[in-house]
Amino acid sequence: MSDQQSSPSSPYNDNVTPNTNARRRWIRNLVLLLSVAITPKVIGIGNSIADDSKAPTTSDEEASQSVSKKSEDKTDYKAISKAEWKKRLTPQQYKVCREHGTERAFSGKYFDSKADGVYLCVCCKKPLFDSTEKFDSKTGWPSFWKPREEAQVGEKTDHLIGYPRTEVHCDKCDAHLGHIFKDAPQTPTGLRYCINSVCLLFLPRDKATSLELKKQARIPSE
Repeated sequence: MSDQQSSPSSPYNDNVTPNTNARRRWIRNLVLLLSVAITPKVIGIGNSIADDSKAPTTSDEEASQSVSKKSEDKTDYKAISKAEWKKRLTPQQYKVCREHGTERAFSGKYFDSKADGVYLCVCCKKPLFDSTEKFDSKTGWPSFWKPREEAQVGEKTDHLIGYPRTEVHCDKCDAHLGHIFKDAPQTPTGLRYCINSVCLLFLPRDKATSLELKKQARIPSE
């Protein structure tokens, strides 16, 4: 065996031709250029996806913060387009409020709520029902025996399930709310306003701070 051992070959040793080294440098530079060019676009795509995933929801707390502004709200809610409502509402809110859908029984946020306060329209924030006129109908939907006197809801007959029913909607924005049934003899009116929770926002009594809402909620003004 020879005492002289050959050293491992290097990509840049004398055995590699100049053309090979030049080709490797060209490939390495091309990879660097492509990585710089692509990175900003990938970041931009990620931001776009994140923005599109934000659901347009309104919480009860946001309702309490905005209700004082609604007393001077001049918006013509009945003129708002379907596309605009889809931007303002969650898919479930749009399905029920704008397309006359119905939420599943016992699934809504307010069906068994006993909190004291006022229920607003989720679309336009108009006060519609009061908790003092809410009762347990054991049907799985929030039930009221009358709407608020100062916020009458609209009514019309529909035949969506094959027989006539009295549909209830917000008279300010035409949002579908539910139906009226004459099956509550235990109430002062004998009526049951069967309302979808998803159509409502709840405003606790102590958050009814505007002078108009205090009057509607039978709270003495300061």
